[in-house]
Amino acid sequence: MSAKPVRLSPQQARRIALAAHGLSTARPTGRTDRRHLRKVLDHIALIQIDSVNVLVRSQELPLFSRMGAHDRSLISTATKAGELFEYWGHEAAHVRTEHHRLWRWKMEQSVHGPWRSAEELLKKRRGYVEEVFQRVVADGPVAAGELSERTEKKGSWWDWDHAKLALEYLFMTGRITATRRANDFARLYDLPERVIPAEHLKARTPSEHDAHRELLDIAARAVGVGTARDIADYFRIKFVVAKPRIDELVETGRLVPAVVEGSPQKVFVHADARVPRSVDARALLSMFDPVVWFRPRAEWLFDFHYRIEIYTPAPQRRYGYYVLPFLLGDRLVARVDLKADRANGTLLVPGAFAEHHADPRVVAPALAEELREMAGWLNLERIHVGAKGNLSKPLRSVLR
Repeated sequence: MSAKPVRLSPQQARRIALAAHGLSTARPTGRTDRRHLRKVLDHIALIQIDSVNVLVRSQELPLFSRMGAHDRSLISTATKAGELFEYWGHEAAHVRTEHHRLWRWKMEQSVHGPWRSAEELLKKRRGYVEEVFQRVVADGPVAAGELSERTEKKGSWWDWDHAKLALEYLFMTGRITATRRANDFARLYDLPERVIPAEHLKARTPSEHDAHRELLDIAARAVGVGTARDIADYFRIKFVVAKPRIDELVETGRLVPAVVEGSPQKVFVHADARVPRSVDARALLSMFDPVVWFRPRAEWLFDFHYRIEIYTPAPQRRYGYYVLPFLLGDRLVARVDLKADRANGTLLVPGAFAEHHADPRVVAPALAEELREMAGWLNLERIHVGAKGNLSKPLRSVLR
C-alpha cells in the first residue's frame, strides 16, 4: 500500500522550486569564475541558447539572475576548457560535457529520424553529407557560410541551404559538435574530439532506458517539485517515454508523490529537495529560464501566465518585445520590457507591469536596484523608463 502524498502549501512548493533552481541563496560577492558557473549548473543542468541580442543574449541571463554582475566570458571560457558542449538538451543548449553519454540515444535516433528537409537532402544528394563531414574533418572548425552554395539572398530565419542542412544533420547525430564565434554568435562546427574531453567521449554509453531515467532524475532534481509533465519537458523527453521512468524513480524513492494545497496537480518532490523557511530572491529572469520555460508550470506554481511576444506583430503585443519576468521573494511580481541602447549607453525600459497580487510601491524599489545592477553589468550609464504599464510611474520615481 503506497504512502499518503506529502502535503505542501503553495509557498512551500514555490520555495522548493526556487531552491532547486539555485535562486534561494545570496549572490556571490567579489570576482566570479567557473566555479560559480558550475554551481549554477549543479542546479539547472543546462543553459538554453537564444540568438536575440536586443538586451543581452538570453544564455547570459540565467547566470546574471543567480550570480549578479559577472564575467560575461564564463560560458565561452568553460566551453574552451571542455566543460560544456552544445546540443539539443531542451532546445539548443549549453550542456555539460560529462552528460554527453546521456544524449547518445538521441544522436542515434537522429540518424534514421531526421526532419523532412534533411531526409530529402539525404535522398536527393547521396554522398553530399559525407562530403560536408570530410570538410569539417579537414578544415574545422567551420561556419555554415564557409560551405554555402547559396547564390540567392537568404530568406526566412529557417531558410537553410544544403550546407547548413547537412551540418545540422551531422550535429544532431553527434558526428560533429559546435561552439560559437564571438563576434556574430555563428555556430562553428567541429569534430567532438576537438571540443569534448576524451574521458567523456569514452565514457560507457548507457542503454536508452537508463539514460532516460538518469536524465529524468537530473530534471526532477532541477525542478524540485513538479508534475510528471514538468519533469519530462525539462529535457524534452516524450511524456509517453518519460512516465514509466518517472514511476521507477518513485519506486526507488528518488521521487516522492505530493499534493499542493488548492491545486489539482499531482506532483512529485525530489528526494534531494529542500524546503527553505523563506526565499529572499530578487532576479530578472530570462524568458528561457527554467523557472518559466514550461508555461503550464509557471501558471500552476507561480500563477504567472507568460507568453513570448518576440514573434508577435508590434500592434498585437500586450507587454512588449523583450519582456522578462521579475522574481521578488518567492513570487513572480512583475514583467519588464527591456532593451540595451548601446550607442547611447542607456538601458531602456519601455514598459513595466506589476502583477495583480503585487504592490507597485514594494516592487518598484527592488526592481530599480536590479535594473541598476544590470545596467552596470552591461556598461550602460543610464536607465530610461517609458510610460507603459502600471509599474512605470513608481519605477521612474524611485530611479529619479
